[in-house]
Amino acid sequence: MQEIEEQKRYMKEVKKINEGITKKYYILTMGCQLNENDSEKLSGMLEEMGYSKVEEEKEADLVLLNTCCIRENAEDKLFGKLGELKRAKTENGIIIAIGGCMMQQDHMIEKIKKSYSFVDLIFGTHTLHKFPEDLYQVLNEKEKIKDVLDIDGEIYEGLPIKRDSKIKASVTIMNGCNNFCSYCIVPYVRGRERSRNPKDIMEEIVGLAKEGYKEITLLGQNVNSYLRSEKEGLRPKFEEYEGIHSFATLLRKVNEIKGIERIRFISPHPKDFTQDVIEAIRDGEKICKLIHLPLQSGSTNILKKMNRKYSKEQYLKLVENMKKTIPNLTLSTDIIVGFPGETEEDFEDTLDVVRKVKFEQVYMFLYSRRVGTPGDKMEDQIPEEIKHERFNRLKKLVEEQMKESNQKYVGTIQTVLVDGPSKNNKTLLSGRTDSNKVVIFEGPQNCIHQLVKIKIISEHMWYLRGELIEE
Repeated sequence: MQEIEEQKRYMKEVKKINEGITKKYYILTMGCQLNENDSEKLSGMLEEMGYSKVEEEKEADLVLLNTCCIRENAEDKLFGKLGELKRAKTENGIIIAIGGCMMQQDHMIEKIKKSYSFVDLIFGTHTLHKFPEDLYQVLNEKEKIKDVLDIDGEIYEGLPIKRDSKIKASVTIMNGCNNFCSYCIVPYVRGRERSRNPKDIMEEIVGLAKEGYKEITLLGQNVNSYLRSEKEGLRPKFEEYEGIHSFATLLRKVNEIKGIERIRFISPHPKDFTQDVIEAIRDGEKICKLIHLPLQSGSTNILKKMNRKYSKEQYLKLVENMKKTIPNLTLSTDIIVGFPGETEEDFEDTLDVVRKVKFEQVYMFLYSRRVGTPGDKMEDQIPEEIKHERFNRLKKLVEEQMKESNQKYVGTIQTVLVDGPSKNNKTLLSGRTDSNKVVIFEGPQNCIHQLVKIKIISEHMWYLRGELIEE
């Protein structure tokens, strides 16, 4: 692709500028796994330009902040970090670059230009691929650069990527979202749904398998609508590749790739969870049987206000069908507490769904107003004290269920993919089950990055303790 070849030329030019100098970069990623995947691409480009990664920002010549705008605390985190970096900019002349979703919002860009004028480079989600060119201009022409597109960007293949893990890799299969949930800013900052070419996805995963990667996570704002916009004529169609024409057929093909041992995906939308996808999960021996199925609210009334396109009853019926079709299925979910207009009765509906489904993991969030979304303009915003009180009740229920859920693992034998030493105790190893439970155990170093059998001997709320079964 001509655009990427042009950016590779800029990578070489920046490398020339840095020739003979050890240049270091620090990258802070906020937000979701799509942002993490973008940061891996930015790291790949920076390393091609002669930079090496450091874990402390004070050691860096270039600091890159990859932002998220889903919740208000992300803004607080960004501005706090910029306040810390101002002194380093003054004393050491570091380059400060900000990218990601937040930079697709005009009011945020204006605030940075006004209050944090020392920032060198601002780029959006649709111009990430042009980072080498933008950095070249900052270095060579000493300009401050704003490079943001308001329209939907194209998907560019062939960018270098430096992954954080040697055994687990995230692979983006699509960008953007068409759903316009009334609380969510994503369609406005990531654009409309744009799927990647099936051929490019398969070639990337086959390459990862050859490099020794064992677990793949397929990423998208709404993965189970993969290729839908192309089918509906909203985007140009791809030439069919190996029979892939939907998310279900993609799952089945990835399941056939030798070397890949585990397949995960996030995030699907309940309204698009079709029977062919459910059956593909059932049939795929490598596809993890933990499915993330965002609920957001258990109230049909609130779901309608959220523009989620399903009811409480439809969600529960889908779960019932999934559990009936897929043996050993476990579920995780997202729940927003305190959406505008949420009554006590609405919240009780959410608790009711949690009790009935018995999720393996629940990611709970207080509703956060986002400028530019319909939810921000709604009346009857919920007071913070009520949000917190409800959040605590939900948390209590979830933790009670987790303890009960963890108990069922005790005495069982689980297959665990070993990440490496435990973060809290380097003498122990840590890995995850198919259902994403953290398992801590004693074992030799040659277990690292391998799939091993572990007998679970105890549960500890946030992790399981196990014993290695020698084979």
